[in-house]
Amino acid sequence: MTTTTVQKVKTLGDWAALGIQQHLEKILKHEPEVLADKDPEELHQIRVGMRRLRSAVTGFAPVLDLPEAAQNKKIGKVSRCLGQLRDLDVLLEALHQRYYPNLPSKEQKALKQVFSELDTQRKQAFKLVKTTLESKKYKQFKQQLQQWLDFPRYTKIEQLPIEEVLPDLLLPEVSKLFLHPGWQVGIEQLKNGSNSTDTSTPNGSDSLSAQTVEMILQAEGEKLHDLRKQVKRVRYQMNLFSDFYGTTYSAYLQDMKDIQEYLGHIQDSEVLETVMKDVLKSDIESVLPTFAHVLTESRYQAWQKWQLFQRRYLNTELRLNFRSTLLHPIVDSNSHAEE
Repeated sequence: MTTTTVQKVKTLGDWAALGIQQHLEKILKHEPEVLADKDPEELHQIRVGMRRLRSAVTGFAPVLDLPEAAQNKKIGKVSRCLGQLRDLDVLLEALHQRYYPNLPSKEQKALKQVFSELDTQRKQAFKLVKTTLESKKYKQFKQQLQQWLDFPRYTKIEQLPIEEVLPDLLLPEVSKLFLHPGWQVGIEQLKNGSNSTDTSTPNGSDSLSAQTVEMILQAEGEKLHDLRKQVKRVRYQMNLFSDFYGTTYSAYLQDMKDIQEYLGHIQDSEVLETVMKDVLKSDIESVLPTFAHVLTESRYQAWQKWQLFQRRYLNTELRLNFRSTLLHPIVDSNSHAEE
């Protein structure tokens, strides 16, 4: 976003409208190519636009008076539909490019059965996306949101200066993040596997074996998956206001991106393993032993990277500094000096 734009956008209402407009434009830009279904990247981009639009609507909820067709739940339905197709694209790309070429011929043959099933599922998912994007409800969503942008309606706090309310918008989601039980996944095993008396942070990723990590993920993997969702909410919301903060804020924002990525690797490999079991009607360890080993190793590497962030974010001083950073936006938007 340009400095000139930031200078013109002063109030909470102004910023809300600008964020919604940018994300809607991104959605509309990629929509024709998604319907053409020639480049998976187009689907990825429209899904990102939809997610960020939903994040903006959620983040600015206290000031927005949106029409029913453009509210959070309606956006969520479209986003989930796009997500089902995108998830299949990610799975197919990973199988074709990352795994298939490195497997023995016997396992490659078994994998072709999976390709066939996933291709069938993808065709069905694309039909649903096409139906959704061509539906009357979706057209109403676009039309009503554009009409709202032409004549925005707000609540009574619309004229509040954006800098004054930024902490109030950001801190609730960050508080949910810090209180999430996902941060505690594996901590007990780390404590039991070390001589440390410090119960607040893990000692290090090398104190747990890959087998132990697999047991932890089997028992508590859903907590990490849900933590990733909260990290994503915080990341998207922080993205909305990066122009009002300095380098420390940017560093925390990058942390959110990295945490989302590493937890995403864990989740993707677990989903992939589940899909393989469903298609092959068998444990993949017996049918695809090489592939099963690669998946386990991939999860373990992602876990080790995630655990570095886990250790950092269980540190009380870091959390205090994170909150303090949010409390001190840059009042002069022309300056991007350190806060």
